[in-house]
Amino acid sequence: MKPSVLFVILLVLVSCRNETKPSEKGQNIKDTLKITENKVVREQITDTTPTLVYKSLEGLADTTFVRLADYSGDFAYDLRYATENNFLKAKVYDCAECYTRVKTARALLKANKEFIDKGYKIKFFDCYRPNSVQYKMWKIVPNPQYVANPVKGSIHNKGGAVDITLVTLNGEELEMGTDFDFFGKRAYHDNLDLPQEILDNRLLLKTTMEKHGFWSIRTEWWHYNLSAGSNDKVANFKWDCPE
Repeated sequence: MKPSVLFVILLVLVSCRNETKPSEKGQNIKDTLKITENKVVREQITDTTPTLVYKSLEGLADTTFVRLADYSGDFAYDLRYATENNFLKAKVYDCAECYTRVKTARALLKANKEFIDKGYKIKFFDCYRPNSVQYKMWKIVPNPQYVANPVKGSIHNKGGAVDITLVTLNGEELEMGTDFDFFGKRAYHDNLDLPQEILDNRLLLKTTMEKHGFWSIRTEWWHYNLSAGSNDKVANFKWDCPE
């Protein structure tokens, strides 16, 4: 082979190796940029996650109805009358919402703050109940021992009563001895023939709620009325349900 031909072949081989390296290097840079871009995107998603901003009760009239979830994210909910899991065995709310009057909400927020400091929070079974719903309940169970006569109304219809229990901050219910709406002696506050854990849990709920202006009824460990709400008018305010 002539020397000039050999030189040309060597020159071509060197040229190919030089072209491959920058290409590979370029590919590595491209991959790095992709990873970097993905990392930036993830950081942006984390940084721009919207923070929930809750409303303030300041300036609102005591008798105004408010949705509790708009004012705090520290409550738990299991609104039974929006399901069939209740003593009526019927759904009587169109959708699950917890409304109260402003003065009741203020007291609940204060009570819940104290519970949270102790490692618990309030869970709601029922809150304000429109008077039209009271009529539905009365039609199903027309017995004043279990359902208030809608003609007179219940303090639930006034936005001053709540049915509640306590849960841990992780959502685990405290043992209270019976389920919500169990109508029997085991649910009575003055029934002391119960395990000490249950008595202690009920006492924690009762004493804290009473400290913040609520009073209980003897036969239902879950029911609390705001003293300042007893004289309010029966209402039939209805909340909107999501479409």
